[in-house]
Amino acid sequence: SVGQKIKKNIETPWKFEEKTKAIFIIGKYFCLAKKNNFNVELKELVIKEFIEEGVDLELINSYEVIKTASKFSELLNNSCSGELYDNENLLKIASKTRVIASLAGPFNKYSNNLVTQCVEAGTHYLDITGENIWVRDLIDKHHEAAEKKQIKIIPSCGYDSIPSDMGCFYLQRSLNQELQRIDGYHRGNGGVSGGTIESAFSMRNYKSKYSMGHPFLLNSKEYIKTQNISENKDNFKIKYIDDIKLWSAPFVMAIANTRVVRRSSEIHDKNQASYGSEFKYQEYMMLKKYSSAFLVTAGLAVFGLMLISPISGLFRKLFTKAGNGPDKKTRENGWFESIFIGKNKNNEKYKLRMFCKGDPGYKSTAKLICESALCLALNSENLPNTNAGGVLTTSTGLGSTLIDRLKNADVLFEGPSKI
Repeated sequence: SVGQKIKKNIETPWKFEEKTKAIFIIGKYFCLAKKNNFNVELKELVIKEFIEEGVDLELINSYEVIKTASKFSELLNNSCSGELYDNENLLKIASKTRVIASLAGPFNKYSNNLVTQCVEAGTHYLDITGENIWVRDLIDKHHEAAEKKQIKIIPSCGYDSIPSDMGCFYLQRSLNQELQRIDGYHRGNGGVSGGTIESAFSMRNYKSKYSMGHPFLLNSKEYIKTQNISENKDNFKIKYIDDIKLWSAPFVMAIANTRVVRRSSEIHDKNQASYGSEFKYQEYMMLKKYSSAFLVTAGLAVFGLMLISPISGLFRKLFTKAGNGPDKKTRENGWFESIFIGKNKNNEKYKLRMFCKGDPGYKSTAKLICESALCLALNSENLPNTNAGGVLTTSTGLGSTLIDRLKNADVLFEGPSKI
């Protein structure tokens, strides 16, 4: 709501992102000082951080910024906390709000009870997980109950898997025609999250009857019976792609993102809004040189062996610890780019490009999940099948409303254009 109020009450030519930074900084210091006005010391701290973050100092005098920062401070002071396994307290937290966004992995450890209490309280839930075996278990445990209560449980609202899921959605909906397949190609620049590494290694010890390698991990048994599993298996080939003039290599998150897109395809089918009767999706990393593609492929193979090794605990120590991540410069200078090539039954091809500034796993992910949460908090009347609940995906739960918010938040959607 903070961002919406700023946008509706533009009193100066400052950019939306700059005003949001100013509100966060001022609100944070108001909260720490437990008051909603400046003294000399507090103002000096704010000015110092404004300079560090590149925020215009004039914003410290903006009435609208100060007013909104005061409300933000009050929210922070009135917030509550609870232990992971204290179900009673977690239920109280879930009952106090309409939307909860979970940002800390491993999610099978830190969010399992939270999802249960959100369903109990009737509260929408989102996260940034890529732990699809856990998501599969969430579907078994909570989909029916969430559907009946019209609660939206939407995992994977970060770099995993919004570019893949919303890229396919935007491409097909823009063309308004059935597609036989979409291939996604990804690249980016950023740092490594200790939490993401921890999540990857933790999945070896997570107990489930499902297999992460199943291409339709998140789909229903009935839907799987209608699909050709062999044609949808993960592809590890290195290949030159004429459509993008780049080399393809295995993408580390394809094993998560492809499953999300296939779940979306099934749900859209049920809602009479199919991507295509024979729709298939695969994705890859894109690189300039064959040598780079070869090194990425070899590196992923080694990392995969580390994850399944009996001594994976020893290999875990080679990587950064949970809680660690890239520095500010890396977060700010990072970016991601995704290109989607869609093909229809006439073999006509179309290209869509997505681009976002900011480290994919940090700054971009923060933007993606915040806009997703704001869809549920502020735009619920505009969502697809507004009253539909269940364990959903971003395209099936948030749809075009999220596209609009992402565009306004400087996520570029370029195309689609015919190749």
